[in-house]
Amino acid sequence: MSFIPLVSIRSRIVIPARLASTRLPEKLLLKETRQSLLEHTYRSASLARLPEGVSVAVDHPRLFEEVIRFGGDAQMTDPNAQSGTDRVAEVAIAHPEIGLWINVQGDEPEISADAIDQVVKLLQQNPQASVATLATPIRTREHLNDPNCVKVVCGINGRALYFSRSPIPYPRTWDDAMLRSEPPLYRQHLGIYAYRSEFLSQLKDLPASPLENTEKLEQLRFLQAGHTIMVGQIEHAARGIDTRADYDAFLERWRGKRS
Repeated sequence: MSFIPLVSIRSRIVIPARLASTRLPEKLLLKETRQSLLEHTYRSASLARLPEGVSVAVDHPRLFEEVIRFGGDAQMTDPNAQSGTDRVAEVAIAHPEIGLWINVQGDEPEISADAIDQVVKLLQQNPQASVATLATPIRTREHLNDPNCVKVVCGINGRALYFSRSPIPYPRTWDDAMLRSEPPLYRQHLGIYAYRSEFLSQLKDLPASPLENTEKLEQLRFLQAGHTIMVGQIEHAARGIDTRADYDAFLERWRGKRS
């Protein structure tokens, strides 16, 4: 395999943080481990080696105060921002000296530092790409058919071809062996991104996308506008916290590590 040199570009993590959450109210402030969910995510993200630091882009004074309390860098952003990417862009525009920005979801307290470093490397190694993200194999049919599990298909070079809530590629004739194929035929897209600063500065000018509006997937706006998204693979994904059951499962894992 040929060696692809890394291009040294300054990078930084941004955790977009909203106070409101539908299924688990104010989940980022839950603190049954004596650390808030947001602090857990911040600490895990801080273990990445390639980015030079972590900022939290908040939409509410309570979140701002929480980040300051645990010694993090808090940036107040527009409460009316449409997405986490827009919050990342708001921070990025204020710091033109940073070339790459990594978007880490605030409700992923077990985010892998290696996963963060991987998306940074993907952009460093692929100068034609505007965005990098990750995927993980889908190994069950239930998962494949779940519209909350976003699927991605890629070219042989790792460039994203399409993202969908539907099973893609669609099998005309089903065979369970498809779920065991190597390389994986079916892959789940994960909600971690790295962006070039130039891309983020142009984000507000990207036209509305019929594909994005249909599937409710922001990354389809990027593809439809002609941007290249590179996709790396990891075997296991961090578990996000969406419900009380998710949080209870996290608490159990956290207590297990301490015992």
